[in-house]
Amino acid sequence: MAAQSDRTNDNNKLNKANKVKDDEFYTQLKDIEKELPHYQDYFKDKIILCNCDDPSKSNFFKYFAINFDQLGIKQLIATYFNANKPVYRYEVNNALSLNKDGNIDLTEVKKTPLQQQGDFQSSECIEILKSADIVVTNPPFSLFRAFIEVLMQHEKQFLVIGNSNAISYKDCFEYIMNDQMWLGYNNVRWFYKPDGTLFEAARSFWYTNLDNLKRHKRFELDKTFCADDYPQYDNIHAIEVGKAKNIPIDYSGVMGVPITFIDKYNPDQFEIVGLDYHVKEGRLPHLVKSEWQGKLDRAYLKGKRLYSRVLIRHNLDNTAHIIMNKD
Repeated sequence: MAAQSDRTNDNNKLNKANKVKDDEFYTQLKDIEKELPHYQDYFKDKIILCNCDDPSKSNFFKYFAINFDQLGIKQLIATYFNANKPVYRYEVNNALSLNKDGNIDLTEVKKTPLQQQGDFQSSECIEILKSADIVVTNPPFSLFRAFIEVLMQHEKQFLVIGNSNAISYKDCFEYIMNDQMWLGYNNVRWFYKPDGTLFEAARSFWYTNLDNLKRHKRFELDKTFCADDYPQYDNIHAIEVGKAKNIPIDYSGVMGVPITFIDKYNPDQFEIVGLDYHVKEGRLPHLVKSEWQGKLDRAYLKGKRLYSRVLIRHNLDNTAHIIMNKD
């Protein structure tokens, strides 16, 4: 009974996600074609799973199906959630061609009925996940935390799209800080709605644990530290850097930068000290200013509560000419 209850709760979450405005949308093929070639060597001889992808709509499925031989993948599997209609596991073992309408003829594709509505958290979809090597998809953004957690629990390689705000989700940020997840090459803004119309969403990133050259590219900086230009926070021993490009090259102390800095983050160049909420949680007690009597929920500057900040410092092993500063 407990297992059945868990499945019901998971399906309820997916039903809710499908009802959330702009939570069900589809990635353009051109965005997939722009990002995935960077990982071609990873796909060779691998089982690729697209587990949030209706093959009749998914450009991820289309991309892998038509490039099956070129990528040298071993197998392509697709599953998807639908609470109202029968759902299937689709399996591709060879390259497929497009019909005159530019779509995959699904009558050529092996399909097997699913019993649990295609919920990626269901026991049958977890078994499918276990058989796969790499997951590539665009999961419902409202379920992004749960989706990443499932992938991490089962130690899967992945390349998935998520909202930029996911960087600041507690569990997701922990994975980034611990070098278990990072960002891909591009960001995505335009998606298809279920009715086929394009709409512009908030900026989204590719999240992955497949290593890439971009995350080891040195972030070129040309600003130097001046106390007037980089004020200290009211409550945290760190300076405010409003834009990542303005990180002073010669400052050794802790700096607060917007969460979008993660798109430029090079673990060889910078150290992530934490996120501002780590101060509130007591994980960074040495950064709390003793004279501060207010809240620690975020960084405050001149009495103003700022948006979420990533706390960083230069990696001294890889940075020359640093001015040693005491916060």
